[in-house]
Amino acid sequence: MIAATALLAVAAFPALAQEAHQHTVAPGEKLGTVDFAVSCSAAARPRFQRAVALLHSFAYEESERAFQDVLATDPACAMAHWGIAMTLFHPIWAAANPTAAPSAAELARGLDEAEKAATPAPPTARERDYVAAVKAFYTGADHLDHRARSAAFAGAMEQVHARYPADKEAAIFYGLALLGTASPADKTYTVQKKAAEVLNAVLPGAPDHPGIAHYVIHSFDYPPLAELALPAARAYTRIAPSAPHALHMPSHIFTRLGLWEESVAANLASAEAARRVAARLHPGATSFDELHALDYLEYAYLQEGRDAEADGVLEQIGRVPTLDVPNFAAAYALAAVPARHALERRDWARAAALTLAPSSFPWAQFPHAEAIVVFARAVGAARQSDLPTARIAVSHLQELEDRLRAKNDSYWGDQVRVLGGQASAIVAQSEGRAEEAVRLMRAAADLEDATDKSPVTPGSILPARETLADLLLETGDAAGALVAYDASLRVAPGRYHSLAGAARAAEAAGDAARAKGYYALLVKQCRRADASRLEVTKARAALSGVVRR
Repeated sequence: MIAATALLAVAAFPALAQEAHQHTVAPGEKLGTVDFAVSCSAAARPRFQRAVALLHSFAYEESERAFQDVLATDPACAMAHWGIAMTLFHPIWAAANPTAAPSAAELARGLDEAEKAATPAPPTARERDYVAAVKAFYTGADHLDHRARSAAFAGAMEQVHARYPADKEAAIFYGLALLGTASPADKTYTVQKKAAEVLNAVLPGAPDHPGIAHYVIHSFDYPPLAELALPAARAYTRIAPSAPHALHMPSHIFTRLGLWEESVAANLASAEAARRVAARLHPGATSFDELHALDYLEYAYLQEGRDAEADGVLEQIGRVPTLDVPNFAAAYALAAVPARHALERRDWARAAALTLAPSSFPWAQFPHAEAIVVFARAVGAARQSDLPTARIAVSHLQELEDRLRAKNDSYWGDQVRVLGGQASAIVAQSEGRAEEAVRLMRAAADLEDATDKSPVTPGSILPARETLADLLLETGDAAGALVAYDASLRVAPGRYHSLAGAARAAEAAGDAARAKGYYALLVKQCRRADASRLEVTKARAALSGVVRR
């Protein structure tokens, strides 16, 4: 059934460019088509559609403002209160990231909005069911955790979908609710596949709906499934080009598939759109949406060897004045971009010298982001044989892991454990303890393989399987290194250092033909690379040598 619905998505999405039309308020604004029947005044209904369209593209702040505009137009519109409650939820963001879950104040406000929506009761049973569903999430926050309340919301939306099978919005919000319950440790992707099935069932009747394309991308944002999302990824940009997240989200799939040029284009457009929104809503501040796009952009530039452009992204990150919302996505990008830049370029001195910046950012709230900078310092110091500094950083990583586990954040606790394991392995290698280094690195790689990456990141700061391959190659196990590089490339196709490393490993193992294949892939991918990329220079020379023989 999943295969069939995936093929349906492939068939239906390409027609969007011709068929799309939008409910809009601002001239030229394009957010996609939403048709959510509500018992509000005629003047309020178009505003309500716009608010829901923004909600489906995770423009939560702007969506809340739009729902407030609905209330200003029609104070009796109960579903506007439902909408405000929905803007405080963030189902997918919080699924694997507790710091993205609503705060205590937001939970209290969400419950208040849900109660306002329920009293007096909305005029239709359908609207009452929608309100009851969102209220199910906010009820019991004093004794039920986020996952339990997300499951309650999903169960309630399943009932809404069952009661109103012709209601496309019920199906779409049910798909979203399912994704909010998915575990990053479940490699069967059962929940995600079910969400995709629900969404694809309503796609033919709503091909330009922003939520369908968006949530299909999230459903398939995993290495074994990513190709199924490619039609939705390319469609979503056309559906809602006024939403920064709609321009960025396709790059999740482009990154999964190693389509770096498309990722660059998507994130340049998203960053620009985010700047426009921030200028309107928060003059003088940088948008977290822009920072999120810049992290993906930096990653893509580095995989193509476009270092001058990657330098430009790093400079942008360094000039951030204030933020619109200092949330987990902003924290991750502020930490990840400088760390990626140093580690991917093998600039160990820069990595060892990294600090948390800007200092005004509330870093204490985001230990998972702080860990990225500490990891970079550990690796940079160890690679320069500054082992005392490296050991201090490794101890700091353990402290950050402990803080995360104390907050019951097992996902990010595991991710920081991976970083600590990698750093410990590199220290052991620098101390001449090769066997222990391999053991530690293999354990880190196995743990990283056991879960999927969070949507907040385009990829691991340094993939543990790739780092294991580097270590094996350095210790003379070319065959083992090649196996590990291939495993890294299956998860992250087109990773620059995995391609270059696989070529070197194949060469060392005496497999010239295989080495040539990897070198050819690297050269093709890096046709715009800077001259300073030695791996590309070597690849071109190796291919020229093969041709001459």
